[in-house]
Amino acid sequence: MLQAKLFDISLFLVAILVAFFSKGILIENTTFIRTLLVYWVFSILYYHLRVVTRKNNTSIDYGISYSISFALFTGPIGLLLFETVYRFSVFFYKKWTKTADPDELSHTFYNIGSFVLSNSIAYYLFQNLYPFAQSIPFGFYILIFVLVTLSQTLTGIFLSLVLLILKDIKTIREASKFVFETISFLDIWKSAITNGLLFVFLLEGNWEVVIMVFILNYIVSTSFYSKAQSIQDKNERDKFEQMAYTDFLTGVSNRALMNKRMKELNESDEYIGIVVADIDNFKKINDTYNHVVGDLAIKHFADSLKQVVDTNDYLFRSGGEEFTIFLRNKSYEQCIATIEKVKEGFANNLFEVEFESKQIKIPYTASFGLYYFKTNDTITMEKAYISADHLLLDSKQLGKNKLSAKIA
Repeated sequence: MLQAKLFDISLFLVAILVAFFSKGILIENTTFIRTLLVYWVFSILYYHLRVVTRKNNTSIDYGISYSISFALFTGPIGLLLFETVYRFSVFFYKKWTKTADPDELSHTFYNIGSFVLSNSIAYYLFQNLYPFAQSIPFGFYILIFVLVTLSQTLTGIFLSLVLLILKDIKTIREASKFVFETISFLDIWKSAITNGLLFVFLLEGNWEVVIMVFILNYIVSTSFYSKAQSIQDKNERDKFEQMAYTDFLTGVSNRALMNKRMKELNESDEYIGIVVADIDNFKKINDTYNHVVGDLAIKHFADSLKQVVDTNDYLFRSGGEEFTIFLRNKSYEQCIATIEKVKEGFANNLFEVEFESKQIKIPYTASFGLYYFKTNDTITMEKAYISADHLLLDSKQLGKNKLSAKIA
C-alpha cells in the first residue's frame, strides 16, 4: 500500500534529520569501525534467533536489539550508519535466499528509521538524566531499563501505526492493545543488562569482555530459543492432532479418535457403558427443510449430548447423525439414568432455527443403544460397540425414541 510505504520513508527521513542534527560520531574513526564490525557480526549471528509472527498480512520479527548501547557509545549518527549496514545486509540476505517480502525494501527503510529514531530519543534522554541517575543506587541500570522500555514502546507504536495504515489493525484501542502485547519485561531486563554491560565495557575499551558478553548472550539466547521452538513445535503438533481428531461441524471428537480410544480402553480393565445414538427420522428433516437445517439439527443434538457427559467420558460423532458415547466409572444403573435424562430432554425440547426468513421450532427425538461391560475381560471395545449398535437398531424397531440396554 502506497500510504504504508510513504510512512516508512518518512520515518527513515526523520531519523536521518535527528541523526545529522546530533554532535556527530562521538568516538574516533578506528574505534568506530571496530565497534561497527563487532556489532554487525554478532547481530548477523543473532538474526536466526528472531521470532517471526504474523498480524494478518504483515510479518513481524522480534529479537534482542543492541542498538541502544551502540547509540550511547557512538551517538545517533553512528547508530544510523550501523542500522543502515545491518538492515541492508539482512535485505540482501533475504533477496539471496528468496525469503524477502514483496515490500522488503520499504520494510528495510522502516526498520532503520524506527530503531534509529527510538534509540536516538533514548540517547538524548540519557545525556540529560544520567547526572541524576548517578546519585541513586543502581541508578545507571535503572536508567538503562527505563530507556529500553521507552525504546521498545516507541518501536511498538511505530509498528502499530503501520498496521493501522494497512488496516491489519482497525481501531486505536486495538493498536494500544497491540503495543502492550509487544512489551515483555523479561526481554526488557535482558536487553537492559546486556546493553548496559556492553556500554560500560566499551567505555573502558575492554574488547575481550565486550566479545565475551556477546558470546554469552548468544549462548543464553540460543538455549531460550531452542526451548521456545520446542514448545512452539509441540503446540503446533497438538493443534494439528486436534484438527485431525475433531469433527468440524459439531466440535466433538471424530471417528478416527474413537478408534484410537477403543484401542487404549481395551487395556484399561474398567466398566464402560457404550452408547450409540442417532436422530429419529433425520432424512425427513432434510427433505422437509434443507441440508443446512439438517446440519443445525446435528449440532443441536451434539450440544445436548455434551451436557450430560462427564470430563472422564468420551463423546464422538461416529457417523452422519450418529453419535457414540463411552460412559466411564459409572454403574449400569447410572448409565441408564444418564441416557434417560437425555432422551426425555429431546421429548420436551424443540429445536429452534431460521427457515425462509422465519423462526420455526422443529421437534425431533432420538434412539439409543447401551451396552455395558468390563474391558479386558471376554469382549473387546470393538465388539461391544457392534453390540451397542445392534441395540440402537432394536430401539428403532420398537418405535423409536427408545433406549435398548444390555449388560454383559
